[in-house]
Amino acid sequence: MALKVGLTSLKFENGVNIKSVSSVAGTKEGEGPLKEYIDILVNDNLYGQKTWEKAETEFVKKAVETAAQKAALSLNNIDYILAGDLQNQSAASCFGVKDFKRPFFGLFGACSTFGEGLSLGAVLIDSGCGKNVMCEASSHFSAAEAQFRFPPELGNQRPQTSTWTVTGAGAAVLSDEGSEPKITGITTGKIVDLGITDANNMGAAMAPAAADVLLNHFKDFSAAPESYDRIFTGDLGSVGSKLLIELLREKGYDIQKQHRDCGMLIYDSDKQDTHAGGSGCACSAITFSMIYKRLLTGEYNKILFMPTGALMNPSSVAQGESILGICHIVMIERQV
Repeated sequence: MALKVGLTSLKFENGVNIKSVSSVAGTKEGEGPLKEYIDILVNDNLYGQKTWEKAETEFVKKAVETAAQKAALSLNNIDYILAGDLQNQSAASCFGVKDFKRPFFGLFGACSTFGEGLSLGAVLIDSGCGKNVMCEASSHFSAAEAQFRFPPELGNQRPQTSTWTVTGAGAAVLSDEGSEPKITGITTGKIVDLGITDANNMGAAMAPAAADVLLNHFKDFSAAPESYDRIFTGDLGSVGSKLLIELLREKGYDIQKQHRDCGMLIYDSDKQDTHAGGSGCACSAITFSMIYKRLLTGEYNKILFMPTGALMNPSSVAQGESILGICHIVMIERQV
């Protein structure tokens, strides 16, 4: 059973097995540095559909099916599906999993959704409420741009602080048995609001939340940056990553050696025009394929995976509300 650690964390004494991980990605992602780690690369971001939103639904379906296949499980063996995206009412997730007829929890944590799913999935497994839980998250550049900013067809210029929403989906099957890398702890983040209102600078809005939850994690587990091979944030990009490092240095922690950001890993900043980096629910979910494979090979033995999210909607932005930050930490260890 899980043990409450400090104020914000849980420790899973037996660990929760990550049985399989899958990823499906779009064309720009297929041109980036992580292409060798992605299971399925599509050559049409519409994925054969008539709209961007329907295309994202196809990414969701394929990621879930692939994760189940890699785990050698029928979808009928999945006790729960936990999924979320950036569309209104998490439409891509709902339509993407409806035909699987499995118990479903729709999640919203913006770009932190995959970390939220892994956290809640681990709790379900550890509590004995399920044997196999599917966690999934998706996003689509064109669907997100149309909803939150401008239709891509307008060709609006994007400021250098903006990030590029990742097109694709990632999924993971958590299980109560196996010898693969395990989730051994989680630290749940709090909403942090520093009054950032620029929707084209989400890294600045999310960095304080990432700093807050990481400081809480270090305190709860009596840990330090050197306790981990890597500390992966979700999609702070170049702007948010610099802020995070500065915020933690002010508190006496230097994470620069261990820190990597999924938004800076998924694209080649020199060759691909993504400005501050990648973002979207799929950013950390797809990058997780690389992280997981390196855990399997022993390149990493213990890591922190901490997707970040900017909590907002089109109405809140239009009304001048600040962009709230959130971040959740998942601690993962390779079985040695």
